[in-house]
Amino acid sequence: MSSKLIQPPSTAALRGVSSRGTGNAKMLLSFSNFNGKTLSFSDNPFRLRPMFIGKVTEQSSASSPNEQEVIEEEDITVSQIKEELNEALKGINRGIFGVKSDKKEEIERLVKLLECQNPTPEPTGELDKIGGCWKLIYSTITVLGSKRTKLGLRDFVSLGDLLQQIDIAQGKTVHVLKFDVRGLNLHDGEFRIVASFKIISKSSVEITYESSTIMPDQLMNIFKKNMNLLLGIFNPEGLFEISYLDEDLQVGRDGKGNVFVLEKTEKP
Repeated sequence: MSSKLIQPPSTAALRGVSSRGTGNAKMLLSFSNFNGKTLSFSDNPFRLRPMFIGKVTEQSSASSPNEQEVIEEEDITVSQIKEELNEALKGINRGIFGVKSDKKEEIERLVKLLECQNPTPEPTGELDKIGGCWKLIYSTITVLGSKRTKLGLRDFVSLGDLLQQIDIAQGKTVHVLKFDVRGLNLHDGEFRIVASFKIISKSSVEITYESSTIMPDQLMNIFKKNMNLLLGIFNPEGLFEISYLDEDLQVGRDGKGNVFVLEKTEKP
């Protein structure tokens, strides 16, 4: 693709072309102005003689790398996107402790490709697909620096699965954060957040916090002074838009712009 300075041919030149044609032939030229709009001239439009910077496509020239990438992304299937996404998510621990910028951009690109091929554009109208248990496999919510230290998430406490249990009949959601605390012989401690939700659009719900608990009591003693910090990070309250949904994968975005990718799983 190349840009050239083009002047429309004169009326006389146009007559010359027409006279050599069949009489039914039409001439059509398209130009792109600086705003990216396409302007077309057909038949005998050259009463005025404006000048445009036009993009002339030469059939013999190869497509640019950007054009090839767009074509390739349009042809990619959902299963291929999922495979690439699963590969990109390896070794980043769901993104909770941060992700390098290039890796984050790669994941965001794949997420957007999925969203463009969303088979359920009105998910709140198909609640049977939403109900059940979902496991978080990626999020842009992070626990870094002093927050990670205060919560003991460097050496003392390990994060297990982050689950979302959705009860459609009750209009409730339970977010479960599993913990493994070394030194206390605890392997199944958990932080639970109970919330309600209501549908506010064809693709969005409003989540309202109701309560939270930490089990067993030994864990409550550890996190008691940092409960507000823990809740501030993982509280799901607010707007949540479901931007992709199928039988085994869900993508959502909250009102703060965070991205969540979850896969369907069996309730523990």
